[in-house]
Amino acid sequence: MLAEARWPEPGDGPAPTVPGFVHSMFPPLVAAVADRCLTRRHGTPPAAGDVGARTAVLLASAGGDRASADHVHTTVATGGRVGPLFFYQSVPNSIAGHVAARWGLGGPVLCLSPTTADPRAEATAEADLLLYDGDADEALLVLIEQTATGDHAVAVLLGQGDTECGPGDFAVSSPPTS
Repeated sequence: MLAEARWPEPGDGPAPTVPGFVHSMFPPLVAAVADRCLTRRHGTPPAAGDVGARTAVLLASAGGDRASADHVHTTVATGGRVGPLFFYQSVPNSIAGHVAARWGLGGPVLCLSPTTADPRAEATAEADLLLYDGDADEALLVLIEQTATGDHAVAVLLGQGDTECGPGDFAVSSPPTS
């Protein structure tokens, strides 16, 4: 593991807003935890040359951006008109691409909706494929969930040979099951 970050960490208030993203804290939370993790490894953006050019971004969320999805659903159901920013924001790849562009990351960008009880295992398995197949030299994994008890995100930057995380190394609260 090359770097790790969580949101929230002690002393955190709301995540800073991200231009072009509205209504939901999902995109700002992804950007904030990714920035925090990448800053711990690379300092300020962009990531240096070849390293940044071969860094992948993987975003994993079982629940996705619930606030945006609920807003769009309610707006359409009541006959309202959905604002154009929601078409852009409704695709999680948009905030992953924003992070990649801000940091100069040229590797693959993937968004996953884990289907098992262990989203970390699914995300690290995907990172493992990218790293060992030679598609990337580093992989930024961001897990995010929005729950009734709060929004939580974890970002981990992995390098080749570093995808073996221990239990809890990449834990984020999962949405409650019914």
